[in-house]
Amino acid sequence: MANLKDIRDRIKSVKSIQKVTKAMKMVAAAKMRKAQERMEQARPYSNSLSEIIEHLLPDIDRDSLTLLRVREIKRKAYVVVSADRGLAGAFNTNLLKIAQREIDEFGRENVDIFCIGKKARDHFNYRNYNVIDSHIEFWAEMEFENAMMIGRSVIDHFTSGSVDEIHVVYNYFTNIAQQEVKSETLLPLSYDKSEHTVSDRLYEPSKEELVEALIPRHLNIQMWKYLLESYASEQAARMLSMENATSNAQDMIKDLTLQFNKARQAAITTEMLEIVGGAEALG
Repeated sequence: MANLKDIRDRIKSVKSIQKVTKAMKMVAAAKMRKAQERMEQARPYSNSLSEIIEHLLPDIDRDSLTLLRVREIKRKAYVVVSADRGLAGAFNTNLLKIAQREIDEFGRENVDIFCIGKKARDHFNYRNYNVIDSHIEFWAEMEFENAMMIGRSVIDHFTSGSVDEIHVVYNYFTNIAQQEVKSETLLPLSYDKSEHTVSDRLYEPSKEELVEALIPRHLNIQMWKYLLESYASEQAARMLSMENATSNAQDMIKDLTLQFNKARQAAITTEMLEIVGGAEALG
């Protein structure tokens, strides 16, 4: 059994770590509330814009616009949205596992990767995947310009003909306790034929002009949505992870305190037996 000093030092160490995890939980909760507000403000606009474009796409000649042109898929690009830091449970692990599986299924030699977040960059660079570009250390001061900058490089990679399809793998914020890893096709734009209904609406300007004007805005908003969803999910995952760590630390303190009391009682009993034994020997 460990001596009293070792157990006392372990209790002190666990209490110090508990203070850190509790503080990190509070910081993550504050960041999550702010991120959640921004995300919920962006969702209605993003969804409405997507619905408008999906309604117009069936009546548009897809070959007239590069961003709509469907090609034979010989090469893909993946945009992987992770975090810069860990201590968020399985947030990064689940995302990277799904992204890597999809890339390997298609063939890693035929995939270009855009990494958003240090965890994704380090993961794929270490395994020698074809990382085209990476963006890190912008989450704390994330603005819409970040999404436009990232979206511009991704879109240019598609319009130049370097790839035939672009996928985005990110964490979708369902609620505080649940984040879902999603893989969506960003380009070329598509629509669900089963939900398309023919209407006799008149458009001014023409549908082609509307789609041409809305698509760049739609892509920027989609990229902004991916960043907002991922950041809110990261903070929620970190908050729950730190809450569990704080709870586990409390359980560990209880166990160590019990060990300490047992060790102290054993030491007292041993000392009493030595005293009694010494007294009998003298008698």
